[in-house]
Amino acid sequence: MVSTPALRIDTASPADYDRIADLTVRTYIDGGLASPGYAAELADVAGRARKAELLVLRGEGDRVVGSVALVLQGDFGEVTESDDDAGVRMLVVDPSAQGRGLGKMLMTECLERSRAAGKRRMVLSTGSRMTAAQRLYERLGFTRVPERDWTPVPGVDLLVYSLYL
Repeated sequence: MVSTPALRIDTASPADYDRIADLTVRTYIDGGLASPGYAAELADVAGRARKAELLVLRGEGDRVVGSVALVLQGDFGEVTESDDDAGVRMLVVDPSAQGRGLGKMLMTECLERSRAAGKRRMVLSTGSRMTAAQRLYERLGFTRVPERDWTPVPGVDLLVYSLYL
């Protein structure tokens, strides 16, 4: 578990799901990072928790200020190619807390947990409009894998990044 005096990362509980859903939908849809048609999937926190390790970043008073789904097995990552791969989905930080390194904290925790699980590579996809996320991934050492880019639905172009662990 990563922590600072006012922040800590741990596994989400069902009591966190409504806050995570609200935070994810608000950040992605209101932030213009995804279309309203994607809102139902963004809000399906219980579904994510069944397919991935759902992590939360808690701030003061245990308030959820960030979340990410860490995929250590199965096909929920959608870009993993083997059992040696881990993935992340739906990284989100409360817009009022962005720009303070919280996304980096969540990603660093995912990388550490992936290494501990024996994974050899982290793979993720991100929207072409998610430039802040792309900068974060590049600062962490991820590289683009353009031959793996994909379009799940017309008009949604996803860029693939990977990092060997």
